Amino acid sequence: MQKAIDLFYKALEVLLIALLSGMAIMVFVNVVLRYAMNSGLTVSDELARYFFVWLTFIGAVVTFREHGHLGVETLVALFGRRGRIICMIVSNLVIIACSAIFFWGTWMQLPINWSMKAPVTGLSMGFVYGSGFFTGAGCAIIALERLVRLLTGRVTEHEIEAFAGENLTLEQMAERT
Repeated sequence: MQKAIDLFYKALEVLLIALLSGMAIMVFVNVVLRYAMNSGLTVSDELARYFFVWLTFIGAVVTFREHGHLGVETLVALFGRRGRIICMIVSNLVIIACSAIFFWGTWMQLPINWSMKAPVTGLSMGFVYGSGFFTGAGCAIIALERLVRLLTGRVTEHEIEAFAGENLTLEQMAERT
């Protein structure tokens, strides 16, 4: 099961690379066309914006999985193991609540966004704003899985240290596993 999850996140990372590359290529080509030929591709501006939205929201889920978001590490680092675990539990509960609100808000806005069309491509704006479904569900699932592991005592020392902002080298992580 873990291999399938890792493969899924690897696919997300490849998708992030494709979105960033596509965005950069479209903007670059558009700049060259505007400078060299005094024309441009109107579709590239719109698609680059939509790629950026999805890049940001998919990146938020991948970053959350890797404990890469901002935290109050200075405070958490002062606590021992039990205090860090309590902070992790509270943090994951807050994240689940915020992700649920985000998902629900996207759901409530879906009928409005689905009926709106993008000016150039004609795509439904539901495809753009639908990124909230992915991010809300993705972060909630990760936080819920972490919460279950915390409450059942299956959290690793590496995760607790990562939560507290203790950066370990690859050699140190290999020694502890």
